[in-house]
Amino acid sequence: MAADQKQTQMPMPPAPAKASGGSKDYKGFVGGVFSGIAKLSVGHPFDTIKVRLQTTDPSRFAGPLQCLLQTVRNEGVRGLYKGASPPLVGWVFMDSLMLGTLTIYRRLLAEHVFVKHPPAHPSEPNPATEGPIAATSHAAAHLPSFGHGLAGVMAGATVSFIAAPVEHVKARLQIQYSALKADRLYSGPLDCVRKIYGAHGIRGVYKGLAATLLFRSFFFFWWGSYDVFTRLLRDRTSLSAPAINFWAGGVSAQVFWLTSYPSDVVKQRIMTDPMGGELKDGTPRFRSWGQAAKAVYREAGIKGYWRGFVPCFLRAFPANAMALVAFEGVMRALP
Repeated sequence: MAADQKQTQMPMPPAPAKASGGSKDYKGFVGGVFSGIAKLSVGHPFDTIKVRLQTTDPSRFAGPLQCLLQTVRNEGVRGLYKGASPPLVGWVFMDSLMLGTLTIYRRLLAEHVFVKHPPAHPSEPNPATEGPIAATSHAAAHLPSFGHGLAGVMAGATVSFIAAPVEHVKARLQIQYSALKADRLYSGPLDCVRKIYGAHGIRGVYKGLAATLLFRSFFFFWWGSYDVFTRLLRDRTSLSAPAINFWAGGVSAQVFWLTSYPSDVVKQRIMTDPMGGELKDGTPRFRSWGQAAKAVYREAGIKGYWRGFVPCFLRAFPANAMALVAFEGVMRALP
């Protein structure tokens, strides 16, 4: 009878499978929106000074301080935010795309290239959610710094197709020095796009795409060094996760600019070169990246490749430090 009273043991249903790293990829795109807003708010005035120093005759400004003072004196503080509309929309979208695809590329490289077996103990902490690099999914937590650099190159190439026209329009607006709109060729970003497209088509809007792809290949150094600095600060200090994001983000951004700045100077020369034709803005000077690079050297020697570096370097730390704090903070907060 005991056997009759014994209830039949029903097999337990299998535990639901945990969501794969791919289900969390959306977080990178959302975090990138907040990164772009933070970067624009802090960094655009520095960027205006940088572009003006990069693209004008050296006799116009003795240095970044004189450029700043003349800009404010002649155009007011709003002059520092000329061309801010394209990056306000563009940087938010670009950072969302860049950081979203960066998250995906990190995971794909971890799962298919830098493969590692899962931890032997389920209780082992997950650095993706508990550590300072929230953007790294659990599947990509073991990704080496070299892998982070490769993911950065891939994300940089992806976002270049959005960044090139945005930066092209921004640069052309930034070098309009007149305080009176009536004296400017372009009344705003939409007018700039309309006139360039009308005169030169889609190729005109995308002027500087190849130079942008080259420039953003240096994201290898940004995201590779960000991982290096994050690991060092995590292992050798007692800083909080946001503090680690701030310092690693700021320092890695400076590493990026130290390696990439000369290519940015050439890119800006190409993007602000007169386009001619129906636009009637002057005679084009450069037919290739090489011609623009040679022109920089011919005019100012090696120093020409570093003109405007000081405001760029000063901007790099606070703008990107705050951008990474915003990005990683959102990544940790999202489910």
